Amino acid sequence: MSLLEKTIQQIGDLDRDSMTKTQERLNNLIKPPGSLGVLEELTLQLSGIYADPMPKIGKKAIIVMGGDHGIVEEGVSAFPPVVTTLMMPQFPKGVAGVSVLARHAGATVTAVDIGVASPVDHPGVLNRKIKPGTDNMAKGPAMSRDEAIKSLEVGIEVATEEIKKGAVVLGTGDMGIGNTTPSSAILAVLGGFSPAEVTGRGTGINDEVLQNKAKIIAKVIEINRPDKNDPVDVLAKVGGLEIGGIAGIILAAAAHRVPAVVDGFISSAGALIAARLAPKSINFMVPSHCSAEQAHRAMLETIGLRPMLDMKMRLGEGTGAALAITIIDASLKILHEMATFQDLGLA
Repeated sequence: MSLLEKTIQQIGDLDRDSMTKTQERLNNLIKPPGSLGVLEELTLQLSGIYADPMPKIGKKAIIVMGGDHGIVEEGVSAFPPVVTTLMMPQFPKGVAGVSVLARHAGATVTAVDIGVASPVDHPGVLNRKIKPGTDNMAKGPAMSRDEAIKSLEVGIEVATEEIKKGAVVLGTGDMGIGNTTPSSAILAVLGGFSPAEVTGRGTGINDEVLQNKAKIIAKVIEINRPDKNDPVDVLAKVGGLEIGGIAGIILAAAAHRVPAVVDGFISSAGALIAARLAPKSINFMVPSHCSAEQAHRAMLETIGLRPMLDMKMRLGEGTGAALAITIIDASLKILHEMATFQDLGLA
């Protein structure tokens, strides 16, 4: 049995007994029932994930998957692929956006080169390169099926390593110029949308480039004919290495009963792949925010997720996940530190 198959088989259900006990405590806190809204819903989900009616705050880790895309040859991005190579060392250096917000959240950041086009020369970047970027999917599949499976399994392996180090919350992040194009293509195929409906501005392209991008995505789908009933086929033909890595992170988190905090549009493409591979994994996903990318809300709705934040962010990297991790901490502090009516001597 492959690592991917074994991981999917390990994914179970939320623990309903723990959730019932947590709900009883939430209902007895000194407030009207349900008045803390999403904070209470999140606490309940965490209880079910951990199978613990009183889950505690623990170690948090954000994993940033970096990969390049051959499709940038078609002029779909405002920036060249070299930016991916330049950015990867900035994560371990602590100066990238996610690095700053992760420090604020008390989370570590692990940067992984799963498919950057050029060599990344920094000891703090984990080298798990499968190939130097995907192929130009406007001319054929982005990668082979074996490479797609390997990307999923690299994500599983890296996530499992973080869990073994003590992480009880995992956040997803991405770095890769051109990666909104495969993310949009994945949504178009698995969500049944037209390319025009799911194509956004990514790094900030103008109207002319936006129209070309939508045409390119339509061409990509027509040429490769991904099978919507086979998530690995979709990932291989129109996806990205870092998207596969993110999907693997989410699957590993679900298998080990750890919440996977999903970042923005690219991370959500990984979440969509994970959800189609293992529908139960959705219960272990914590959607952080709705990005400014045009189709992100449709992506989340296709998965069945509702974001906690809407802050017009579109950086990626795991920045939204870092902010959501602070909300996870807040929800658990409410559970542990807020008084109950019994504490006040009231029935």
